[in-house]
Amino acid sequence: MRKTILFLAAALVGTSAITARQMTIDNKLRYAGKIVESFYVDSINSDSIAEEAIRAMLKTLDPHSQYSDQEETRELTEPLQGNFSGIGIQFNMLNDTLYVIQPVAGGPSEKVGILAGDRILSANDTLISGVKKKNADIIKILRGEKGSKVNVKVLRPGQKDVIDFRITRADIPIYSVDASYMAAPGVGYVKISRFAEKTAEEVRDAVKELKKQGMKDLIIDLEYNGGGYLNAATELAEMLLNTDDMIVYTKGDKSPYKEYRAGAVKRLTDGKIVIMVDQYSASASEILSGAVQDNDRGLIVGRRTFGKGLVQRPFPFPDGSMIRLTVARYYTPSGRCIQKPYADGEDAYENDILNRLNSGELTNADSVHVNAAEQYKTLRNGRTVYGGGGVMPDLFVALDTTGTSSYSRDLLAKGVYNSFCVNYIDQHRKELKKLYKNEDLFVEKFTVDDQLLGQFRDYAAKEGVEFNQEGYEKALPTIKSIVKAIIGRDLFTQSTYYRVVNEDNKVYQQALRLISDDNEYNRLLNKN
Repeated sequence: MRKTILFLAAALVGTSAITARQMTIDNKLRYAGKIVESFYVDSINSDSIAEEAIRAMLKTLDPHSQYSDQEETRELTEPLQGNFSGIGIQFNMLNDTLYVIQPVAGGPSEKVGILAGDRILSANDTLISGVKKKNADIIKILRGEKGSKVNVKVLRPGQKDVIDFRITRADIPIYSVDASYMAAPGVGYVKISRFAEKTAEEVRDAVKELKKQGMKDLIIDLEYNGGGYLNAATELAEMLLNTDDMIVYTKGDKSPYKEYRAGAVKRLTDGKIVIMVDQYSASASEILSGAVQDNDRGLIVGRRTFGKGLVQRPFPFPDGSMIRLTVARYYTPSGRCIQKPYADGEDAYENDILNRLNSGELTNADSVHVNAAEQYKTLRNGRTVYGGGGVMPDLFVALDTTGTSSYSRDLLAKGVYNSFCVNYIDQHRKELKKLYKNEDLFVEKFTVDDQLLGQFRDYAAKEGVEFNQEGYEKALPTIKSIVKAIIGRDLFTQSTYYRVVNEDNKVYQQALRLISDDNEYNRLLNKN
């Protein structure tokens, strides 16, 4: 039998014999593939088998080494590269109809006259509305090569005839700064959703405008920011730190020690800095937070971050697919490893945040446990910080569950907020624009009154959300906030949304309180 196997090996992979010592990963995979191709009972898809084999192999390593096919690779990299080619609209699907929420300012659609509220019926003779297409399918239809043409048919409220537009696709920017505004006199706020190629540039531009309005101190919101490019985080960090301050270092068995230090660049501000984080702030968000904390440059407010400190290096294939392989670990300037443990397996790793909730860590400061064996000292003021996975904030803020009920969860699950607001704006856009000529006036004056709430409850019931008085009353402040925020976003900008919802965001409120209180800020920073 052994002779048969050795003969088969020779025939399949062109060697005289394969010994156990010679059976490397490469040889073994090629050997197995040739066996399947040559002897399997039915015809096979070799590409599919190869992809599944790669995925399975990487799954044995760590939670973040991954294989992505051509389409998955594009979806992964596109948001971080800063732009894509398309027609430039923000849209929503409601009752199987594509509604234009806003054309991108200066984009192809705005240039030809597409307006907010327009319904796009078809693109290049492909039906879009009325055919139950998924958002991903619609995006594929509307996007295309820069300079290519797309003919769209549009139905505009108040007009009987369909309007034909010919749009030339162009590069559409993907912004990583979702919002920036003055949170209080002298205090600026910047919301960063991802770390992409132009994140540092966007933040610099946003801060420049805030300084014109009197900004001295800065709140950076990294809640729900899952990370992105390392260079984006280091570029932003060096605009906050002193020249030659350590930002982060990496090392691995096959990757040499490498450190990143702040260059001699102009700082965004010499004032106070507070960074907002939560359990979804990961990777590049943790690099920035850890660098600011370890260098005693500012304070971190919120909840322990996700704990993703594994460095992935991309290895592209000629067909557009890619392996993102973990090659090193991130360490904060004080020496903390950001990565949380993953030795207990994929399920335990995936359920970590749920376990934090069940253990009380997200809702009760007394349930937050630190690893006494992993104590480190910040580099200037000698404050104690802890390793063990993620960045522990200087000021803990509990997860707000006061507005949570089965009724509120159903509203989110069935997409009631978005669809209701799209309908409402579609019917009242002109009068709303007339009443609220700018964002400031809207934020100050617009209220979700009883009449609007009644319409919301009726709409929710039609969408299958059974009314529950107790759940409704519990969720009422959240309902008012989200409805107002979405209406404001669709009338003005994404900043309007955050200006509204942040009024009920406890992490934001604590960040604002802390940055406005010199004594408390300096006490937590251990600044003499």
